[in-house]
Amino acid sequence: LIMKTPIARVISRSLFKEIENNGRKTTVVLEALRLIAEHDANSYVIARFYSKVLGLVFKAAITYFNGREEDVIEALKDPAVRRGLALVLKGLTLYGLTVPQKLPAPFLIVWNFTNACNLKCKHCYQGASAPLANELTLKEKLEVVRQLGQAGVAAIAFSGGEPTIHRDFPVVLKATADMGIYTALATNGLALANRAFAEKLRRLGLRYVEVSIDSADPQKHDEFRGIKGAWERAMRGLRNAVELGFSTAMATTITRLNIDEVSDILDLAEEIGVQRVVFFNFIPVGRGRDIAKLDLSPEEREEFLSKIYFENQRRRLEIYSTAPQFARVSCVLSGGKEIAATHFYVKGDPIISSLAEYIGGCGAGRIYAALQPNGDVTPCVFIPNLVVGNVINDTFVKIRETSKVFEALRDRDRLKGACGTCPYRYVCGGCRARALAYTGDILGPDPGCIFNTTNLHISTALKTMSKTERWLSCM
Repeated sequence: LIMKTPIARVISRSLFKEIENNGRKTTVVLEALRLIAEHDANSYVIARFYSKVLGLVFKAAITYFNGREEDVIEALKDPAVRRGLALVLKGLTLYGLTVPQKLPAPFLIVWNFTNACNLKCKHCYQGASAPLANELTLKEKLEVVRQLGQAGVAAIAFSGGEPTIHRDFPVVLKATADMGIYTALATNGLALANRAFAEKLRRLGLRYVEVSIDSADPQKHDEFRGIKGAWERAMRGLRNAVELGFSTAMATTITRLNIDEVSDILDLAEEIGVQRVVFFNFIPVGRGRDIAKLDLSPEEREEFLSKIYFENQRRRLEIYSTAPQFARVSCVLSGGKEIAATHFYVKGDPIISSLAEYIGGCGAGRIYAALQPNGDVTPCVFIPNLVVGNVINDTFVKIRETSKVFEALRDRDRLKGACGTCPYRYVCGGCRARALAYTGDILGPDPGCIFNTTNLHISTALKTMSKTERWLSCM
């Protein structure tokens, strides 16, 4: 209610007002957050005022959560962190505290930069091969970066196809980094085997590198990726990324072909020295439709998610899953002390578990969205055919604000079937891409969950699970 008062509206207008700093456009809130970290007296009076106000708020939060002020200040030196925090503050100001939390823009845009690719992966959601005839021009791409920056997007992950083989990628990467947006690359790793090219991307501002490795066995990886020698080059690229100081991850799409390799894949990642492993949900879209039989059963997925939860306990690696059910599994197995808030895993005390309902679960159309090579906007990269607008015809902000699909995805109470009645719908919500692929309804139930198994009604599952104290601690 406080957020809807006249005072809140005045704060909203002033806090998020656009200003200039050294010839570069920014906002009052971004400048205020910068001042907390950098203590620069040469700035706008209003920005200095809000830096004092926000500083007091942060100090109170640090005391409450028993944190360290120096850690917060260090984090705020990162422009991408400031952008993410500004999004949250604007969301709270505009919408109040909501479950899940509504934001004025996504934290993350996954940009399928081109449809061109130098591999032939069997599970490719994009069906990538040759470039599309109507892909964005360089001028249009730079306009997109400007739009996303103005909207407040905190991070852009370049994907594809394979972005590294497109001539525009270095130029657009630099433009993105120059705006203070966090830059990430999802790649097959082949181009990074050229160390000079990897070094160039580092200089241009690339911060995060995620290389797809589908097996610890080179032969199995190459067969799945369609090119002999792909594993060796990908591994060389990943090693280069580690040695050059990128934030690094190994990405693996989990199927029945590699589910028995989880420990081997994690061992390989530790040997290389990557910081994290991301296990992707298999979605039967693109070429993945042809191998839908390789998808895990709900029981296999549950066992897999439990396994990586326990692997997280004993390994120095960070282990994530894009399966939203990982939030529920982590909560249950930890007795409510640990969560996988939104495709990532967080160890912590019971206070942290309460955040899961605000930021957790499937982020499609809510805290992240996808941009296709031709400028089409979709809720998720795994939902390439549900187009909600195009950035050539409308601004991203307008598309975000007017899309009925995005509006529906922000409201978990509109989910149907087992997902709609599940007490974990705010923590998990089911994978919307899987729901659409299997049921034809983006708000439908996710068939990958044990609560959605054929002939297993959710009430029966809940009755069985409620016998454990761990389950009760997460209710």
